[in-house]
Amino acid sequence: MMPLSLAETGEEKVIRKIGGNSEVRQHLADLGFVVGGKVTVISEAGGNLIVSVKESRVALGKSMASRIMI
Repeated sequence: MMPLSLAETGEEKVIRKIGGNSEVRQHLADLGFVVGGKVTVISEAGGNLIVSVKESRVALGKSMASRIMI
């Protein structure tokens, strides 16, 4: 397992675990980040990521992306 922040651009990955407190986990779940779901990093700039999850594109900061384990 590794954090989403270290994923290669363009590779589809499966979410294995989501860390953080219950509010953070719920916020990420509302955005579509759920265990077993697929996520693809579209682009990365300065540690911030644009990712594709459930047919949507979402911007994540480095600290938030590091809570999502793939």
